[in-house]
Amino acid sequence: MSFLLIIRIAFALLMARWKQTLVAAIGIAFSITMFITLLGFMGGLNDMLDGLLLNRTPHIRLYNEIKAPETQPVNLLPGYQQHYNFVRSIKPKNERLQIYNIAAVEKALKEDNRVIGFAPKITAQVFYNVGATDLNGLINGIDVAGENKLFLFSDYVVAGNSSDLNTIPNSIILGKGVAEKTFTNIGDIIQVTTSKGESRQLKVVGFFQSGIQEIDKVQSYASLKTTQNLMVETGSYITDLQVKLNDLTQAPAMAKEYEKLFSVDAVDIQTANSQFETGSKVRTLISYAVGITLLIVAGFGIYNILNMMIYEKMDSIAILKATGFSGKDVNRIFLCIALTIGITGGITGLIMGLGLSSVIDQIPFNTPSLPTIKTYPVNYNPYFYIIGGIFALITTYFAGYFPSRKASKMDPVTIIRGK
Repeated sequence: MSFLLIIRIAFALLMARWKQTLVAAIGIAFSITMFITLLGFMGGLNDMLDGLLLNRTPHIRLYNEIKAPETQPVNLLPGYQQHYNFVRSIKPKNERLQIYNIAAVEKALKEDNRVIGFAPKITAQVFYNVGATDLNGLINGIDVAGENKLFLFSDYVVAGNSSDLNTIPNSIILGKGVAEKTFTNIGDIIQVTTSKGESRQLKVVGFFQSGIQEIDKVQSYASLKTTQNLMVETGSYITDLQVKLNDLTQAPAMAKEYEKLFSVDAVDIQTANSQFETGSKVRTLISYAVGITLLIVAGFGIYNILNMMIYEKMDSIAILKATGFSGKDVNRIFLCIALTIGITGGITGLIMGLGLSSVIDQIPFNTPSLPTIKTYPVNYNPYFYIIGGIFALITTYFAGYFPSRKASKMDPVTIIRGK
């Protein structure tokens, strides 16, 4: 039979039981809507959490770690070189945290096409002197321009201006938690003491909030020059180089390469944050599992509706076969019914999913711990919509295939005799 005739008959059967058809289409539309909304919201949540990490974390960190020598003096003696020597209470080498030959390292990084940029940093252990109390702290000496470009530093400065670190001598931006513990306001003077006993008075020009409370209670920021003066070091004193790459996936291999090339310690972002990355993958997996479950449940609903339609349309099936329609034609008719429900419900669900995601994206989400987040995060990845549309068609196809195959095998004589 002609395809157009099959479509007209399928449409007539759909309209004859339009309420059941509407219920099936609503089931698919609801499932697709929740599938899109759930994946979009969970994707946005993962992007937000990844952003909190990636915005403030270098892809590769170059530094010098204080550690014990790999070769002990006893291993160099001729009589002990072939033995296993056990040495107790090994002490670290007397080395500085400074990265040596920093100019050559920076030149090599500038010439590496795989590198977007890098930002030098100094890590200084200090005490915040508050009256008779000394609070443990950490001052990060930074290149403000580099931090703003690579790590969006100014986005996390919730009060004051990050550029004041360069224009105001002996200035500091305190972590929000540090400011609360020391009862300090912008414009106040705070005294800090280094682990070497050097004390300085620094002017507070702003507050920083990363969203991680334990970090904000300890760390603060100053310019490289201010931190070098605080540590009584020269202008070449740098303890860390924070490197950002064009391709994040190259970080593990390049970290090993830089370790050998520059004779420093290097850690890549995947190694430093492996647990965080695992959490993102688990959340995404759960979202897909829940969404696909909704679609499968909707598919069972369509299967039941088509089964009932076949039983109710026994006379119609008998007439169709008696007038020359083959089993394949009957199969195509009921598959057309199922796919029409799937396409209609799927398109409606995609539109409703986009609309509901847009509504969620406009809901205010203000929390002091996440100053850069203003609304609930949503990811509008087209991949989610493609998966939802394809899965809706697959689900409805199989939901219609088994009842349609059953209808195609019915004997019209048996149906009429039964009546």
